[in-house]
Amino acid sequence: MVNVLAFDIGNSHGRAMLGSYDGKKLELKEVHRFVNGGVRVNDNFYWDILKLYEEIKEGIKKAVKLTDRIASIAIDTWGIDYGLLDNRDNLISFPYNYRDKRVEGLYPEIFAICSKDEIYEKTGVQFMEINTLVQLFADKKYRPWALENAKSFLMIPDLLNFFLTGEMFNEFTNASTTQIFNPVERKWEASILNKLNIPDSLFKPIIYPGNEYGLLKKEICDECGIKTEIKVIAVGSHDTASAVAAVPLEDEKSAYISSGTWSLLGTEEDSPVINARSLEENFSNELGVEGRVRLLKNVPGMWMIQECKRIWNNEGIDIGYKEISELAEDIKTDYRIDLDSSLFLNPDNMPRAIKKYCMEHNQPVPETIGEIAYCIYNSLAWTYKKEINSLESILKKDIETIHIVGGGSNVDLLSNLTAKVTGKKVVTGPVEATAMGNCLVQLMALGEIKDLDSARKLVKESEDLNVFYP
Repeated sequence: MVNVLAFDIGNSHGRAMLGSYDGKKLELKEVHRFVNGGVRVNDNFYWDILKLYEEIKEGIKKAVKLTDRIASIAIDTWGIDYGLLDNRDNLISFPYNYRDKRVEGLYPEIFAICSKDEIYEKTGVQFMEINTLVQLFADKKYRPWALENAKSFLMIPDLLNFFLTGEMFNEFTNASTTQIFNPVERKWEASILNKLNIPDSLFKPIIYPGNEYGLLKKEICDECGIKTEIKVIAVGSHDTASAVAAVPLEDEKSAYISSGTWSLLGTEEDSPVINARSLEENFSNELGVEGRVRLLKNVPGMWMIQECKRIWNNEGIDIGYKEISELAEDIKTDYRIDLDSSLFLNPDNMPRAIKKYCMEHNQPVPETIGEIAYCIYNSLAWTYKKEINSLESILKKDIETIHIVGGGSNVDLLSNLTAKVTGKKVVTGPVEATAMGNCLVQLMALGEIKDLDSARKLVKESEDLNVFYP
């Protein structure tokens, strides 16, 4: 039995998952769960990176109590965000949360220096104000002292791995989300950095999924009660890269939706797809395990449901996600909203924002919990249809099957609506795709699994998948 420990840290919570592989089947066990989320200080929004570090150590301690034979550890998180460190390797500030408002309205200033066409041609990444490119430009504009005193740029999983090992790298899949990384040449795009006067000396050597960051520091081993060496391995540290590694894709006519706080919708390709059509449709070329290309679009996901639940819980309504989806199942009104509206980016009260949107657009206004939830799920399904149509246009081929993985694959209503609205077969599972993909790459690094295709066969043997037809 080979045991590996995966830390899957998302926008709202994180988990430590112990993966146990007996040569035939991979089983996951949650050993630690913790809350994550941005911290507001004055008018800014940050990540509490030190709390995440402490939670990782707590997860290691709990895993060690279950087994003293852990071969390796790996971390995946969301993309885009980063920390800057000074010449003594200390954080200059807490990393900003990508929903911080300092990035608003900066693209026109960027395009005046480096054109939109050039940025897309060099990076192939979807234009979103939250991108690393925009955040670094905001640093240059609003806190130039930070870049002037910075020696190192580490994305969130790189930063956490630095805390664990003392080694600095920029992981391949997460780097590709930044809009400053060239997916064709597979290196930081110096031409864009130079034009924007962002020092390229900040960036570290690239580390690839399956390579080792190093060994877990001795002081951490001592603190956590570990008596053997444990490797810290690079996986698809962008959580979507790990999730896609665990998608049991059927063929080239299959698409995936990694359904979490965001929905990452796309296909897996052999090489980047960067052309006028992909730019027009605003699709990203992000990199994955074994160098495969994730042609995808970052579209709204379960964030709105999460925010509605938070508000309802704060109002004294004790309700969980399963009950929310059950209340939505009997709704017949075709509530539908534009999920990309700025009203929904980070409102103080999500149910109120949804009602406001419907009133302003002269649409039926959802009032009950079930109606509001149905409005979100139905709008997600229609968003998926639009983006699947765009994919078919870009690739000039039909998509026949949509694989939904992640937390959203638990919501049968969403899967049914997606099959109905898109007219495609929908296959759901694994729910824990990100943690599973993380573990699979660790097992590949340890020589237990041959390659990604073998890993995906293992997923089919280890998981029960559900099918929904139009």
